[in-house]
Amino acid sequence: MSKVITPKEQDYSQWYNDIVIKAGLADHSAVKGCMVIKPYGFAIWERMQAVLDGMFKETGHSNAYFPLFIPKSFFAKEAAHVEGFAKECAVVTHYRLKNGPEGLVVDEDAKLEEELIVRPTSETIIWNTYRGWIQSYRDLPILINQWANVVRWEMRTRLFLRTAEFLWQEGHTAHATRQEAIEETEKMLGVYAEFAEKWMSVPVIKGVKTESERFAGALETYCIEAMMLDGKALQAGTSHFLGQNFAKAFDVKFLNKEGKSELVWATSWGVSTRLMGALVMSHSDNEGLVLPPLLAPTQVVIIPIFRDEEQLNKINEVVNNLKKVLLTDNIRVKYDTDDHHSPGWKFAEYELKGVPIRIAIGPKDLEKGTAELYRRDTRQKQFIPMEGLEKYIKDTLSEIQKNLFNKAVDLRTANTYKVDNYNEFKEILEKKNGFIWAHWDGTSETEEKIKEETKATIRCIPLNNSLEEGSCIYSGKPSKQRVIFAKAY
Repeated sequence: MSKVITPKEQDYSQWYNDIVIKAGLADHSAVKGCMVIKPYGFAIWERMQAVLDGMFKETGHSNAYFPLFIPKSFFAKEAAHVEGFAKECAVVTHYRLKNGPEGLVVDEDAKLEEELIVRPTSETIIWNTYRGWIQSYRDLPILINQWANVVRWEMRTRLFLRTAEFLWQEGHTAHATRQEAIEETEKMLGVYAEFAEKWMSVPVIKGVKTESERFAGALETYCIEAMMLDGKALQAGTSHFLGQNFAKAFDVKFLNKEGKSELVWATSWGVSTRLMGALVMSHSDNEGLVLPPLLAPTQVVIIPIFRDEEQLNKINEVVNNLKKVLLTDNIRVKYDTDDHHSPGWKFAEYELKGVPIRIAIGPKDLEKGTAELYRRDTRQKQFIPMEGLEKYIKDTLSEIQKNLFNKAVDLRTANTYKVDNYNEFKEILEKKNGFIWAHWDGTSETEEKIKEETKATIRCIPLNNSLEEGSCIYSGKPSKQRVIFAKAY
């Protein structure tokens, strides 16, 4: 298979697919719309998972697991929820196969009494369960997260960004008061924003969705929005204030301190393997993947340059000491002594896979007491003295993490526009992508018309947004604040 990456300037979509496939992140599956996450891609996802899981537990949440199958009747109990997911549901109708004249067929006598939905999300089955867990205010709050797979039937798919089956985490919490639930919703949005910016080096804007873009069954959907290298937006995480909708649907009540019965307040929140797509499209280049060090499975790769075993043995002695110190500092390091590939092949391979730092050491380096260090983010090569190399590597990893974030901020700044009329709005979108701050009259009708005419959607109403009197760019009606429009994935 060719390792050449299609330049993103030539075909951005193919560039993305090339990196995902050729860097060994994922592959297409025999099941249409589904993907195989390969070991290297899964190693990155495991890093994300481990960090997020720790953050969830630090905020008081525990992991649990709920069934993959949900009775169809559960969905019918919450009207907005069923309407929002009905067209995406995979449905199990039978429980057995049999041999027919032409091979295996569905056994028509094995029809389920009630069809089962393969979970697109778990609110319904979880709130049906919570009814048995909650009787008193002493049982609250319930702070549960689950790591799972979900199925949302998609006809047009793209690896990581939109697949019929994907991996995610979904938090589901129950609270005694409205205020507690809102605080939980906002807290978890903050966790997602911190993870995106600190660990992924992806700057995000926190905001709330418009009514038409809310999660089905939510009173309010909070989100983080990130800008990809092509200027399009990607929703990187959501946190939902569900109010008492699911408590009403599943009759989940508790006795308060005064002995009165009340409905429970709910939240849900989640991020998925879509973050893998965000990682690729935030930092990568035409040579391949670029990974922030904090999430890279291998942060440093060391490649020996040698002609014979004697040279290799001398290099081994130096590298083994270096590797020992780096591992003590919790730096994930790989020493690649595989002799099936040339150093040049290895250089290209680790560049494609986005390893943050590459160290090359040969006989001449040993003589000079130096090592060749290559930074993946800047693609710069320099010779560093062996003495103090460990500290230099550690400092450089920190620099790379910050540099990737700063570059992403600069990209967003350069592609953010403030407009006050519809013609200027359309002109920008015809020529380029980006975030457009503009006034909107607050109606779904205007939002839909702008989407139909330009393909741009309101990504969010930013939190902590300063109020600013103005006129809607489309209708001319009064507006109290700007919102962010963009084309999105």
